[in-house]
Amino acid sequence: MYNHTELKDLVEKAITNLSYNTEAEKLIEPVKYILSIGGKRLRPVLTLMACNLFNDKIDDAIMPAAGIEVFHNFTLVHDDIMDQAPVRRSFPTVHYKWNVNQAVLSGDVMAFIANECFLQTPPRCLLNVFRVFNKAAMEVCVGQQLDMDFEKASIITEKEYLRMIELKTSVLLAASVKIGAIIGGAKDKDSDLLYEFGRNLGLAFQIQDDLLDIYGDAKVFGKIPGGDIISNKKTFLLVKAFELATGEQLKMLQEQFSEMEFDPEVKVKKVVDLYDHLDIRKATENLANDFIKTSFDLLDKIDVDRERKNELESVVSSLIGRDK
Repeated sequence: MYNHTELKDLVEKAITNLSYNTEAEKLIEPVKYILSIGGKRLRPVLTLMACNLFNDKIDDAIMPAAGIEVFHNFTLVHDDIMDQAPVRRSFPTVHYKWNVNQAVLSGDVMAFIANECFLQTPPRCLLNVFRVFNKAAMEVCVGQQLDMDFEKASIITEKEYLRMIELKTSVLLAASVKIGAIIGGAKDKDSDLLYEFGRNLGLAFQIQDDLLDIYGDAKVFGKIPGGDIISNKKTFLLVKAFELATGEQLKMLQEQFSEMEFDPEVKVKKVVDLYDHLDIRKATENLANDFIKTSFDLLDKIDVDRERKNELESVVSSLIGRDK
């Protein structure tokens, strides 16, 4: 069995050694840049871990895992353009470092580089793997569209929000572990269980991320709390607050998220005070914990020896801040 560090090293090596085969170096410079500025490599590492659950030989899963990471970074390049974000992982975003046109084109080519990685999947499971990936890729785009639609909506329901983050965030993580399982030779039942494991985990990650924007330690996360409030971003906390607020509370919330000019500190304090009054933090933590519990329950049902799950459980537990 491989450990997390060994798998991340394999992913980094595969990404560093990608062959681009193009005469247009300017097209590839932004690709190399975005892939070089780090990140947890969570999705490709989980792909390899899922494969390793069922098979000690994981070589066949390395290039598809790299493909997932390339595709993930492609979505980040385009998301940053749509969000007009200047910084990604403490580095300038691609469209800021170059320009929007270059970012669009270099982002586009990353989707096809990801396809090339997937074409190195063994023939015995190529079609199955590619269908899982392609479905997730299209769903990510649907999730992004819903996110854009929700920016213009005054109120969205909890169900609508959860569906949006499921598509935008969770399905690619779910596909990552399912793809690893398929390549590793898992039975259909086990690969499906892993998909649901990843889907629930992805939902928990995003809900926790929403929570940390307000209640996280600024020294640890390197950003000022309340950024989502200042930018009027729809988060689970905001959706829940609109659901629970009544009377003057609801009026205040509507005013804070409709005013064009405001003092950021005052806005954050008013909204957080309301969150605290409505016990939004507890509701958010409870939902994240429900998804986490479901994901671990699903992992328990997978038909492999207990010890083969230890590394995956350990990594996931550390990411969600849970003691194993």
